[in-house]
Amino acid sequence: MNKKTYTVGILSLTAVILFVANLLVPSRVQADFAVKDRNYQAVTAHQQAGDDALYVLDNQTGLMAVFSYDPGRKALVVRAISPIQNAFAGALPNR
Repeated sequence: MNKKTYTVGILSLTAVILFVANLLVPSRVQADFAVKDRNYQAVTAHQQAGDDALYVLDNQTGLMAVFSYDPGRKALVVRAISPIQNAFAGALPNR
């Protein structure tokens, strides 16, 4: 085995390892993702400030809570809790 064959073998092995590693990379987290169960729904969405927010809807009580990450506190912070009906209060005029 000469030096040229050894180098080609090592480079080929490295290419295969990198290809497999690229296939096994977990998917990135994205906003605009929803999870629905019986009693709760969780939805992520972009805020106006450019960050992401987590909206948790409780189907039994009809309440919606909005959470966002506060980098100053390094914690998830409740931004608002209100009935879901308030979000649609002015959507359609009464006829």
